[in-house]
Amino acid sequence: MKVYMAIAGVLIALLIAASGVAGITRGWVPPMNRRPVHRPRLYGWGQLVCAFGILGNGVFWLVLTDPDIRPWGALFSNMLGLTGIILMMMGRYRSRNRQGRGTVSSGVGSARREGP
Repeated sequence: MKVYMAIAGVLIALLIAASGVAGITRGWVPPMNRRPVHRPRLYGWGQLVCAFGILGNGVFWLVLTDPDIRPWGALFSNMLGLTGIILMMMGRYRSRNRQGRGTVSSGVGSARREGP
């Protein structure tokens, strides 16, 4: 049973990692998430970190048998997965550009008229 769980976990992690690499290198996002994702590269990094978290869970729960290191490894891999999910959530929000709409940057739009 452990072998089947390991195979399924590795396949899922590889699919997520491949999608993350495509997001980082090409800006590609899966079709179901294209509309809400505004920063595809950050979303891709989140997918890649989440995939490493899934692989870490597989290694620490299914491969290692040392009872002292197993919980710490699982905690670390769960933190990686949660960090990946947070990065993916941040990729859905628009970036805050300080020189965006409605603001005037220094010197632009406030041209003075020099007199004679």
